[in-house]
Amino acid sequence: MTNKTKKIFITGTDTDVGKTVVSCAVLDYANNLGLKTVGLKPIAAGCELTSTGLRNEDALLLQQHASHQLAYQIVNPIAYQEPIAPHIAALKQGESIDLALVDASVNQVPDYIDVMVIEGAGGWHLPIDNRHYFSSWVAENKLDVILVVGIKLGCLNHAILSAQAILHSDANLVGWIANSLSADIANYDDMIDTLTVALSAPLMGEMPYFTSIEEKNEKSANYLNLTSYLSL
Repeated sequence: MTNKTKKIFITGTDTDVGKTVVSCAVLDYANNLGLKTVGLKPIAAGCELTSTGLRNEDALLLQQHASHQLAYQIVNPIAYQEPIAPHIAALKQGESIDLALVDASVNQVPDYIDVMVIEGAGGWHLPIDNRHYFSSWVAENKLDVILVVGIKLGCLNHAILSAQAILHSDANLVGWIANSLSADIANYDDMIDTLTVALSAPLMGEMPYFTSIEEKNEKSANYLNLTSYLSL
């Protein structure tokens, strides 16, 4: 892959904070700029067993929102059916997570792709085993990191700790995106103001709470501000 491909890793303050929503919105935003995009979900647990093998809902959404279609095995090379921590799912099957499979997927992305969005699983320090974390792979591969902050009571601590952990990993935190987890959030503006000061990276968007999947798919990208960042 050439250096012109912008490789973005989407992580979150926790699980279920909207990483997939944001990942798809970033893909849509880049597509609207006329950029060629792909989305990867390298490690996924909570997959459905289908006639074509294990399939993860998040990975399928990334496929749908990308401008360039990759084989599913490239999008999601490491998949487990049980919805638990991936390294525990691997242990229960007598396996270990092999990050060489992730390297192979990334290397199969065509050179002409402008933007590669890689969605993590869980939070920043996803265990690969009892001693190693996926965050080390992200830092070693010099990916740009965008932190998704699920806005709710308690998110300030989670966001600040996550940002500190990303920076401590020597990873490149390029920005954060606020994602509202409910329709009515007390002191929303005050929390955003606090995080804008506390986090060293810029706020790249504020995602409202969507009442339907259709609205989410159609409008999410409208709430991002990535034009300067995505300038290639």
